[in-house]
Amino acid sequence: MDKRKIAIVAGGDSSEIVVSNRSAKGIYSFLDTKRYDAYIVKLSKNDWHVELPDETTVKIDKNDFSFCFEGKKHIFDFAYITIHGTPGENGLLQGYFDLIGMPYSSCGVLASALTFNKYICNHYLQSFGFPIAQSVLLRNGESISNEEVIEKIGLPCFIKPNVGGSSFGTTKVKENDQIQPAIQLAFKEGGEVIIESFMSGTEITCGCYKTREHDIVFPITEVISKNEFFDYEAKYTASKASEITPARLSQAITEKVQKMTSRIYDIIGCKGIIRVDYIIIGEEPYLLEVNTTPGMTETSFIPQQVKAMGIDIKEVMTDIIENELTHNTVVKR
Repeated sequence: MDKRKIAIVAGGDSSEIVVSNRSAKGIYSFLDTKRYDAYIVKLSKNDWHVELPDETTVKIDKNDFSFCFEGKKHIFDFAYITIHGTPGENGLLQGYFDLIGMPYSSCGVLASALTFNKYICNHYLQSFGFPIAQSVLLRNGESISNEEVIEKIGLPCFIKPNVGGSSFGTTKVKENDQIQPAIQLAFKEGGEVIIESFMSGTEITCGCYKTREHDIVFPITEVISKNEFFDYEAKYTASKASEITPARLSQAITEKVQKMTSRIYDIIGCKGIIRVDYIIIGEEPYLLEVNTTPGMTETSFIPQQVKAMGIDIKEVMTDIIENELTHNTVVKR
Protein backbone atom coordinates (compact mmCIF):
# COMPACT_ATOMS: atom_id res chain seq x y z
CA MET A 1 0.00 0.00 0.00
CA ASP A 2 1.36 3.39 -1.00
CA LYS A 3 1.92 5.92 1.73
CA ARG A 4 -0.34 8.96 1.84
CA LYS A 5 1.35 12.26 0.99
CA ILE A 6 0.87 14.85 3.74
CA ALA A 7 1.55 18.56 3.26
CA ILE A 8 2.45 20.30 6.51
CA VAL A 9 1.50 23.85 5.56
CA ALA A 10 3.47 26.58 7.33
CA GLY A 11 4.64 30.16 6.87
CA GLY A 12 1.98 32.77 6.24
CA ASP A 13 1.96 36.55 6.12
CA SER A 14 1.96 37.61 9.76
CA SER A 15 4.47 38.16 12.55
CA GLU A 16 3.86 34.59 13.68
CA ILE A 17 5.74 33.03 10.76
CA VAL A 18 8.63 32.00 13.05
CA VAL A 19 6.23 30.15 15.38
CA SER A 20 4.53 28.52 12.39
CA ASN A 21 7.82 27.18 11.05
CA ARG A 22 8.65 25.70 14.45
CA SER A 23 5.24 24.04 14.62
CA ALA A 24 5.78 22.53 11.17
CA LYS A 25 8.94 20.80 12.38
CA GLY A 26 7.06 19.56 15.43
CA ILE A 27 4.23 18.08 13.38
CA TYR A 28 6.75 16.51 10.99
CA SER A 29 8.27 14.68 13.96
CA PHE A 30 4.85 13.60 15.28
CA LEU A 31 3.63 11.86 12.10
CA ASP A 32 3.75 8.10 11.61
CA THR A 33 6.43 7.68 8.95
CA LYS A 34 5.33 4.07 8.27
CA ARG A 35 1.96 5.39 7.13
CA TYR A 36 2.74 8.85 5.68
CA ASP A 37 5.24 10.68 3.50
CA ALA A 38 5.33 14.20 4.90
CA TYR A 39 6.57 17.38 3.24
CA ILE A 40 6.77 20.87 4.70
CA VAL A 41 5.11 23.39 2.39
CA LYS A 42 5.70 27.09 3.05
CA LEU A 43 3.34 29.77 1.86
CA SER A 44 3.64 33.53 1.57
CA LYS A 45 1.86 35.98 -0.70
CA ASN A 46 4.32 35.58 -3.54
CA ASP A 47 5.94 32.22 -2.88
CA TRP A 48 4.37 28.78 -2.42
CA HIS A 49 6.98 26.03 -2.31
CA VAL A 50 7.59 22.55 -0.97
CA GLU A 51 10.80 21.62 0.84
CA LEU A 52 12.31 18.37 -0.43
CA PRO A 53 14.40 15.96 1.68
CA ASP A 54 17.63 17.24 0.09
CA GLU A 55 16.68 20.79 1.26
CA THR A 56 15.95 22.02 -2.26
CA THR A 57 12.60 23.69 -2.91
CA VAL A 58 10.06 23.27 -5.70
CA LYS A 59 7.19 25.59 -6.59
CA ILE A 60 3.65 24.54 -5.71
CA ASP A 61 1.11 24.58 -8.55
CA LYS A 62 -1.77 26.60 -7.08
CA ASN A 63 -4.24 25.02 -9.51
CA ASP A 64 -4.29 21.77 -7.54
CA PHE A 65 -1.65 22.21 -4.79
CA SER A 66 0.72 19.77 -6.49
CA PHE A 67 4.41 19.90 -7.37
CA CYS A 68 6.62 18.37 -10.05
CA PHE A 69 9.93 16.71 -9.31
CA GLU A 70 12.15 14.61 -11.57
CA GLY A 71 9.52 14.62 -14.30
CA LYS A 72 6.73 13.34 -12.05
CA LYS A 73 3.71 15.19 -10.71
CA HIS A 74 3.10 14.73 -6.98
CA ILE A 75 -0.37 15.32 -5.54
CA PHE A 76 -0.98 15.60 -1.81
CA ASP A 77 -3.67 13.58 -0.09
CA PHE A 78 -4.03 15.82 2.95
CA ALA A 79 -2.96 19.23 4.29
CA TYR A 80 -2.06 19.74 7.93
CA ILE A 81 -2.40 23.49 8.41
CA THR A 82 -0.06 25.03 10.97
CA ILE A 83 -0.03 28.65 9.82
CA HIS A 84 -0.60 30.95 12.80
CA GLY A 85 -2.22 34.06 11.38
CA THR A 86 -3.29 34.81 7.81
CA PRO A 87 -4.01 32.96 5.55
CA GLY A 88 -4.10 29.69 7.49
CA GLU A 89 -5.97 30.68 10.63
CA ASN A 90 -8.64 33.00 9.26
CA GLY A 91 -10.41 30.76 6.72
CA LEU A 92 -8.71 31.98 3.53
CA LEU A 93 -6.62 28.85 3.00
CA GLN A 94 -9.50 26.64 4.10
CA GLY A 95 -11.67 28.14 1.36
CA TYR A 96 -8.97 27.42 -1.22
CA PHE A 97 -8.66 23.80 -0.08
CA ASP A 98 -12.45 23.40 -0.17
CA LEU A 99 -12.47 24.66 -3.76
CA ILE A 100 -9.83 22.20 -4.97
CA GLY A 101 -11.15 19.28 -2.89
CA MET A 102 -8.20 18.91 -0.50
CA PRO A 103 -8.94 17.44 2.95
CA TYR A 104 -7.29 19.44 5.75
CA SER A 105 -6.75 19.32 9.48
CA SER A 106 -8.30 22.44 10.93
CA CYS A 107 -11.66 24.19 11.25
CA GLY A 108 -13.58 25.15 8.12
CA VAL A 109 -14.02 28.62 6.65
CA LEU A 110 -16.73 29.94 8.97
CA ALA A 111 -15.29 28.59 12.23
CA SER A 112 -11.78 29.78 11.30
CA ALA A 113 -12.97 33.27 10.37
CA LEU A 114 -15.06 33.53 13.53
CA THR A 115 -12.34 32.44 15.96
CA PHE A 116 -9.70 34.57 14.24
CA ASN A 117 -11.70 37.66 15.19
CA LYS A 118 -11.27 37.63 18.98
CA TYR A 119 -13.82 40.35 19.69
CA ILE A 120 -16.64 38.87 17.63
CA CYS A 121 -15.90 35.29 18.73
CA ASN A 122 -15.89 36.15 22.43
CA HIS A 123 -19.09 38.18 22.22
CA TYR A 124 -20.75 35.41 20.21
CA LEU A 125 -19.83 32.88 22.88
CA GLN A 126 -20.93 35.30 25.60
CA SER A 127 -24.45 34.96 24.17
CA PHE A 128 -24.28 31.26 25.13
CA GLY A 129 -23.41 32.14 28.73
CA PHE A 130 -19.61 32.14 28.67
CA PRO A 131 -18.21 35.00 30.80
CA ILE A 132 -15.66 37.29 29.11
CA ALA A 133 -13.70 40.44 29.90
CA GLN A 134 -15.22 43.86 29.29
CA SER A 135 -13.84 45.26 26.04
CA VAL A 136 -13.97 47.97 23.39
CA LEU A 137 -13.21 47.48 19.67
CA LEU A 138 -11.45 50.10 17.54
CA ARG A 139 -11.39 49.82 13.75
CA ASN A 140 -8.82 51.46 11.52
CA GLY A 141 -9.37 55.22 11.53
CA GLU A 142 -11.29 55.23 14.83
CA SER A 143 -9.87 56.71 18.02
CA ILE A 144 -10.66 56.81 21.71
CA SER A 145 -9.55 59.23 24.39
CA ASN A 146 -7.62 58.18 27.46
CA GLU A 147 -10.55 59.36 29.58
CA GLU A 148 -12.98 57.07 27.70
CA VAL A 149 -10.69 54.07 28.14
CA ILE A 150 -10.43 54.69 31.88
CA GLU A 151 -14.18 55.25 32.19
CA LYS A 152 -15.27 52.23 30.12
CA ILE A 153 -12.49 49.71 30.83
CA GLY A 154 -10.33 51.02 33.67
CA LEU A 155 -6.64 50.53 34.40
CA PRO A 156 -4.71 48.34 34.18
CA CYS A 157 -6.00 47.03 30.86
CA PHE A 158 -4.75 45.10 27.84
CA ILE A 159 -4.51 46.69 24.42
CA LYS A 160 -3.96 44.20 21.63
CA PRO A 161 -4.65 43.42 17.95
CA ASN A 162 -8.05 41.88 17.30
CA VAL A 163 -6.46 39.26 15.05
CA GLY A 164 -3.16 37.42 15.33
CA GLY A 165 -1.56 35.64 18.23
CA SER A 166 1.61 34.97 20.22
CA SER A 167 0.98 38.33 21.95
CA PHE A 168 2.52 40.35 19.11
CA GLY A 169 1.50 44.00 19.52
CA THR A 170 -0.01 43.40 22.98
CA THR A 171 0.60 45.79 25.87
CA LYS A 172 -0.45 45.68 29.49
CA VAL A 173 -1.27 49.32 30.16
CA LYS A 174 -0.97 50.66 33.69
CA GLU A 175 -0.68 54.41 33.19
CA ASN A 176 -2.73 57.01 31.35
CA ASP A 177 0.13 58.06 29.07
CA GLN A 178 0.70 54.47 27.87
CA ILE A 179 -2.74 54.17 26.25
CA GLN A 180 -2.22 55.91 22.88
CA PRO A 181 1.25 54.37 22.18
CA ALA A 182 -0.20 50.92 22.96
CA ILE A 183 -3.09 51.51 20.53
CA GLN A 184 -0.62 52.57 17.81
CA LEU A 185 1.51 49.47 18.44
CA ALA A 186 -1.51 47.17 18.19
CA PHE A 187 -2.65 48.79 14.92
CA LYS A 188 0.71 47.84 13.37
CA GLU A 189 -0.40 44.19 13.53
CA GLY A 190 -3.80 44.72 11.88
CA GLY A 191 -6.76 46.96 11.21
CA GLU A 192 -8.63 46.36 14.47
CA VAL A 193 -7.64 46.79 18.11
CA ILE A 194 -9.22 45.51 21.33
CA ILE A 195 -9.02 47.37 24.62
CA GLU A 196 -9.81 44.81 27.28
CA SER A 197 -10.22 44.93 31.05
CA PHE A 198 -7.49 43.33 33.15
CA MET A 199 -8.56 40.21 35.01
CA SER A 200 -6.45 38.93 37.89
CA GLY A 201 -6.54 35.18 38.33
CA THR A 202 -5.05 31.85 37.30
CA GLU A 203 -4.37 31.56 33.57
CA ILE A 204 -5.05 28.14 32.05
CA THR A 205 -5.48 26.53 28.65
CA CYS A 206 -7.30 23.38 27.54
CA GLY A 207 -7.03 21.45 24.27
CA CYS A 208 -9.69 19.38 22.55
CA TYR A 209 -10.33 17.40 19.37
CA LYS A 210 -13.15 15.24 18.06
CA THR A 211 -13.48 12.62 15.34
CA ARG A 212 -16.14 10.06 14.45
CA GLU A 213 -14.47 7.60 16.84
CA HIS A 214 -13.15 9.86 19.61
CA ASP A 215 -14.22 12.83 21.71
CA ILE A 216 -11.08 13.97 23.53
CA VAL A 217 -10.63 16.85 25.97
CA PHE A 218 -7.03 17.04 27.17
CA PRO A 219 -5.76 17.76 30.68
CA ILE A 220 -5.57 21.47 31.52
CA THR A 221 -2.30 23.41 31.61
CA GLU A 222 -1.70 26.14 34.19
CA VAL A 223 0.45 29.04 33.02
CA ILE A 224 2.58 31.13 35.37
CA SER A 225 4.42 33.97 33.64
CA LYS A 226 7.43 35.64 35.24
CA ASN A 227 6.80 38.67 33.01
CA GLU A 228 3.96 41.18 33.35
CA PHE A 229 1.75 38.76 31.38
CA PHE A 230 2.13 35.72 29.15
CA ASP A 231 3.80 37.67 26.34
CA TYR A 232 5.90 36.44 23.40
CA GLU A 233 9.07 36.16 25.52
CA ALA A 234 7.26 34.19 28.23
CA LYS A 235 5.65 31.89 25.67
CA TYR A 236 8.89 30.94 23.94
CA THR A 237 11.55 31.32 26.64
CA ALA A 238 11.52 28.48 29.15
CA SER A 239 13.01 30.54 31.98
CA LYS A 240 10.27 33.19 31.70
CA ALA A 241 7.26 30.99 32.47
CA SER A 242 6.17 27.81 34.21
CA GLU A 243 3.66 25.50 32.58
CA ILE A 244 2.05 22.90 34.83
CA THR A 245 0.09 20.00 33.33
CA PRO A 246 -2.30 18.97 34.76
CA ALA A 247 -3.18 22.32 36.30
CA ARG A 248 -3.45 22.68 40.07
CA LEU A 249 -7.23 23.07 40.06
CA SER A 250 -10.00 21.43 42.01
CA GLN A 251 -11.78 18.50 40.40
CA ALA A 252 -14.93 20.63 40.11
CA ILE A 253 -13.22 23.49 38.25
CA THR A 254 -11.27 21.03 36.08
CA GLU A 255 -14.45 19.30 34.97
CA LYS A 256 -16.20 22.65 34.40
CA VAL A 257 -13.40 23.93 32.15
CA GLN A 258 -13.25 20.69 30.18
CA LYS A 259 -17.03 20.72 29.65
CA MET A 260 -16.85 24.38 28.57
CA THR A 261 -14.09 23.56 26.08
CA SER A 262 -16.05 20.67 24.60
CA ARG A 263 -19.19 22.82 24.33
CA ILE A 264 -17.29 25.66 22.64
CA TYR A 265 -15.93 23.12 20.13
CA ASP A 266 -19.48 22.08 19.25
CA ILE A 267 -21.04 25.56 19.25
CA ILE A 268 -18.46 26.92 16.82
CA GLY A 269 -18.43 23.73 14.74
CA CYS A 270 -14.71 23.11 15.11
CA LYS A 271 -12.59 20.46 13.43
CA GLY A 272 -9.16 19.11 14.30
CA ILE A 273 -7.34 20.25 17.43
CA ILE A 274 -8.29 23.50 19.15
CA ARG A 275 -7.10 25.15 22.35
CA VAL A 276 -9.19 27.43 24.54
CA ASP A 277 -7.55 29.88 26.96
CA TYR A 278 -9.21 30.97 30.20
CA ILE A 279 -8.49 32.86 33.39
CA ILE A 280 -9.92 31.54 36.64
CA ILE A 281 -11.27 34.23 38.97
CA GLY A 282 -12.47 32.71 42.22
CA GLU A 283 -14.37 29.65 41.02
CA GLU A 284 -15.33 31.08 37.62
CA PRO A 285 -13.48 30.43 34.33
CA TYR A 286 -13.51 33.50 32.06
CA LEU A 287 -12.96 32.91 28.35
CA LEU A 288 -9.88 34.60 26.87
CA GLU A 289 -9.75 33.23 23.32
CA VAL A 290 -10.21 30.21 21.07
CA ASN A 291 -7.18 29.07 19.05
CA THR A 292 -7.90 26.80 16.07
CA THR A 293 -4.29 26.32 14.93
CA PRO A 294 -2.44 25.94 18.24
CA GLY A 295 1.33 25.74 18.40
CA MET A 296 2.68 22.24 17.86
CA THR A 297 6.36 22.35 18.79
CA GLU A 298 7.56 19.58 21.08
CA THR A 299 7.17 21.88 24.09
CA SER A 300 3.85 23.50 23.09
CA PHE A 301 0.73 23.14 25.23
CA ILE A 302 -1.02 20.48 23.13
CA PRO A 303 1.91 18.01 23.06
CA GLN A 304 2.30 18.57 26.83
CA GLN A 305 -1.38 17.78 27.39
CA VAL A 306 -1.29 14.72 25.12
CA LYS A 307 1.68 13.40 27.08
CA ALA A 308 -0.02 14.08 30.43
CA MET A 309 -3.04 12.13 29.21
CA GLY A 310 -0.80 9.14 28.55
CA ILE A 311 -1.49 8.81 24.83
CA ASP A 312 0.88 8.86 21.86
CA ILE A 313 0.75 12.05 19.81
CA LYS A 314 1.35 9.98 16.67
CA GLU A 315 -1.99 8.30 17.35
CA VAL A 316 -3.67 11.69 17.70
CA MET A 317 -2.23 12.88 14.38
CA THR A 318 -3.27 9.66 12.66
CA ASP A 319 -6.77 9.86 14.14
CA ILE A 320 -7.28 13.41 12.80
CA ILE A 321 -5.85 12.67 9.35
CA GLU A 322 -7.70 9.39 8.83
CA ASN A 323 -10.97 10.87 10.04
CA GLU A 324 -10.77 13.59 7.38
CA LEU A 325 -9.60 11.25 4.63
CA THR A 326 -12.48 8.89 5.39
CA HIS A 327 -15.29 11.29 6.26
CA ASN A 328 -14.46 14.67 4.69
CA THR A 329 -17.27 16.32 2.77
CA VAL A 330 -15.23 18.28 0.20
CA VAL A 331 -15.45 17.27 -3.44
CA LYS A 332 -12.80 14.68 -4.32
CA ARG A 333 -10.25 15.83 -6.91
